Amino acid sequence: MKTYDVIIVGGGPAGSSCAYELVRHGKRVLVVDRHEFPRLKLCAGWITPRVLHLLKLHPEDYPHSILRLNRLHFNVKGRKFALPTRQYSIRRYEFDHWLLQRSRAAFEKHAVRHIQKDGRYYVLDDEFAAPVLVGAGGTNCPVYHQVFAKQFPRNENDRIATFEEEFPYDYHDDRCYLWFFENDLPGYSWYVPKGNGYVNVGIGAKIRLLKERGERLRDHWHHLTQRLEAEGLIRNHSFQDKGHQYFLRQPILRPQRDNAYLIGDAAGLATIDMGEGIGPAIHSGLLAAQSILSGKPYTLKPIARYSAWDLLFWWRWRV
Repeated sequence: MKTYDVIIVGGGPAGSSCAYELVRHGKRVLVVDRHEFPRLKLCAGWITPRVLHLLKLHPEDYPHSILRLNRLHFNVKGRKFALPTRQYSIRRYEFDHWLLQRSRAAFEKHAVRHIQKDGRYYVLDDEFAAPVLVGAGGTNCPVYHQVFAKQFPRNENDRIATFEEEFPYDYHDDRCYLWFFENDLPGYSWYVPKGNGYVNVGIGAKIRLLKERGERLRDHWHHLTQRLEAEGLIRNHSFQDKGHQYFLRQPILRPQRDNAYLIGDAAGLATIDMGEGIGPAIHSGLLAAQSILSGKPYTLKPIARYSAWDLLFWWRWRV
């Protein structure tokens, strides 16, 4: 059996950021993930200046594609306006792999099936063990389901369903568009251009509200694709979307049980207004690492609940 100081289940932004901080302070860290990296991760890829600040990263020092967005174009129930701001878009395929490599943590491709506590050690599938365990495996994280779920059930009213597709496209419009409550959708949809000729389009909504109305997200997805065609943003493309689910900010007051921690989407940290998850994921990973290193309690209180602050006051977070 391989032993480490810390095992992190999940190699996305939350897990990699946590690993980076721990390795930097001399901890022997293993990151396990059921996927090899780089791997396709559907995501609008919205990076706020706060994220760059947390990573101590200047955009020019990032070695992969990054597109600066100086305005976001909103359409709220047919009313259009543009918000001057400073945001960025990246491809998670590149970004997550870079973060994982930067961490310098050991990595194993492994789908965790069983977690047990043996004395002071958390043992994963009788293969890996550590006295500290971090759950960073997203909504379906086995650390959440096996260690936290009974004490901290998630609020199903905050479960979001999405359809997305990211694909190479010779786009002529490099502006970011956001449609809120289009076709009475209880959520919003987006068109996000990215560097090196990629674009991400998607739609997200609260599942509970869709069910109460007897609506299907698939029908709203078709409405979006028709709009993209009609406005000339995407033409002659055969859409091949994929769906996934996650939770908006959850009222988990104790994301720590003994020496087990929850970070990122495993803890349900996406912002309440925009469902933005990368910033909260990275922030939570760093906070958990600081707690592990210092022995102080781990709390989610410093993590932003809303994205509007970063849209309006982006200059506070410039690197």
